[in-house]
Amino acid sequence: MATTIEGFFQELIAEGHQPLLGKVQGTIGFDLVDNDGEVDHWLVRVDRGHFMISQPNSPADCVIRADKALVEQLIKGEENAIAATLRGAIVCTGDVELLFAIQRIFPGPPSQRQAVGAAMESG
Repeated sequence: MATTIEGFFQELIAEGHQPLLGKVQGTIGFDLVDNDGEVDHWLVRVDRGHFMISQPNSPADCVIRADKALVEQLIKGEENAIAATLRGAIVCTGDVELLFAIQRIFPGPPSQRQAVGAAMESG
């Protein structure tokens, strides 16, 4: 059974093109630390909204290091990547602009998603 993180990355591939990242090119490495200090590596290559995802520990234009639990919160829309970076819960090295770009693929808070959905239904 896929974890929340694996499922998220699989869903990105399945969805195909992400228009919000249509002008973005680069590689983002996710170094995800669990409670035992073990690190899982994910490499996300973005090419104008298209994704390639793998798990090697390879060089990347931007490296995001965070606890797995925090990344799961990002995926669920319970946390904001930029806010977490500002308070030091996420450490970003390299091309920080890629962090700003990639955070667009994480859902917003549930209340914000409901407001967007209601606005789309009425418009």
